[in-house]
Amino acid sequence: QVQLVESGGGLVQPGGSLRLSCAASRSIGSISIYTMGWYRQAPGKQRELVATITSGGSTNYADSVKGRFTISRDNAKNTVYLQMNSLKPEDTAVYYCHHYGGYWGKGTLVTVSS
Repeated sequence: QVQLVESGGGLVQPGGSLRLSCAASRSIGSISIYTMGWYRQAPGKQRELVATITSGGSTNYADSVKGRFTISRDNAKNTVYLQMNSLKPEDTAVYYCHHYGGYWGKGTLVTVSS
């Protein structure tokens, strides 16, 4: 059973925007008390942290995305978002949602290319 489902990836030109969504199944309960995060893995590279958001709404970002990406959450919808602006080719990767209770999504591909 799939517990986290990412969506919103795709092909975008440099400078463009995308919004990723991560919907958590009710089978794993409410996300409201958990830190949630987005990670990414580019071809040939290790998976790296992009952003996290605590249950209280505090956020943390990788230096490479600060000022361009915004993580948010809607506990009523059991969903976490990643708004990505001013995208660069080096942002190309598979983006994974992480529930700090121990769950990972299958990932959504983001390709930034002209």
